[in-house]
Amino acid sequence: MATVVLVGTLDTKGAEYAWLRERLREYGSDTLLIDTGILPPPDRSPAADVSADVSAEAVARAAGHDLAKLRAAGERGAAVAAMADGVTEVVLDLHRRGRLHAVLAAGGSGGSSIAAQAMRALPIGVPKVLVSTMAGGDVSPYVGSSDITLMYSVVDISGINAVSRQVLGNAAAAASGMARRYERNHDELAGRGRKVVAATMFGVTTPAIDAARARLDELGYEVLVFHATGSGGRAVEKLASDGLLDGVLDLTTTELADELVGGVLSAGPERLTAAGRAGIPQVVAPGALDMVNFGPEATVPPRFRERTLLVHNPTVTLMRTTAEEMAALGATLGHRLSAARGPVEFFWPLRGVSAVDAEGGPFRDTEADEAGLGALRTAVRGSGVRLHEMDAHINDAGFAVAMADRLHELIAARVCGRTP
Repeated sequence: MATVVLVGTLDTKGAEYAWLRERLREYGSDTLLIDTGILPPPDRSPAADVSADVSAEAVARAAGHDLAKLRAAGERGAAVAAMADGVTEVVLDLHRRGRLHAVLAAGGSGGSSIAAQAMRALPIGVPKVLVSTMAGGDVSPYVGSSDITLMYSVVDISGINAVSRQVLGNAAAAASGMARRYERNHDELAGRGRKVVAATMFGVTTPAIDAARARLDELGYEVLVFHATGSGGRAVEKLASDGLLDGVLDLTTTELADELVGGVLSAGPERLTAAGRAGIPQVVAPGALDMVNFGPEATVPPRFRERTLLVHNPTVTLMRTTAEEMAALGATLGHRLSAARGPVEFFWPLRGVSAVDAEGGPFRDTEADEAGLGALRTAVRGSGVRLHEMDAHINDAGFAVAMADRLHELIAARVCGRTP
């Protein structure tokens, strides 16, 4: 029977979780209830008298903490962080042992943050349902790059009433159905037929990705294309960490420019690290490194108003990276890729790195591009990263196909256990 794991702060929401557990059982699911509450018994809600399958003490121990000491310290933030770490370890262990087919949680800001951390740690594809009072606002801190299903609770998670009965009942029904499907299909899905490659694109590198994807499709790959808007880059890192990728065609690394300069589409400091840690073959290019992204033109910070700007559309304004910034980006690329445990090859197009960095284009700056390439050369010298400098523009079909063919060769060599 499929098991839905319930993650909740039973010190304040015991009655609600008891009700959820009964609904899940009615819907044909087994349940496993984990307590992440931190309040001591005298301070617990009178309705919190529900037995857990995994106690709050066990959750704290899983993170190397003692629950009594956490309570005595009286630091709620530290206690919440400790319980989040502990339940993450517990949930991952249950998943590894095949005892978890879905996760369901309901809570306010604290309970949501605890449960969401555990959910984000699970691989994409494992059902995750979170009913939260926070779901009506900015949910990015809870979801991250995971596939969490969020439901707004409408009312507080405080008792079973005419509204919460409907919302929580729907959540339980959804989690139960997802769990049954996952139990039935996850082995088949994990043993997918075609090898899977992630590819990154931007509007200004679309022709390259179209050509590369067509070539990889010919070679028998399933290509997942991600828009390099920050969340797209984080999703690639997540999939690589989860072991769901056989290769990465990271043609568009523009998010690094936003991370460096302060644009709005940064993917954070972990970009270009997960595939390397996992030893997944990577073929990388400097796609759209010539630009930093901002919102409407009026939102560009005053310190950048004299820079080369391009209004891409009413909601996006692009700023050309300088030679100094390109040098820093080249160094960052080189250092991050040099740390990879698997094969990495870098393709640099000498005739421009985006559609607007072409001969006669508004962002064409050969000095800046050469600064980036020079810093990359220095950073990868003596490492295992192989650098290809091609007399082509990034959107030339030949450039993209060359990247795709080389990634295929690296993946094939890895499968055969030989040096590419």
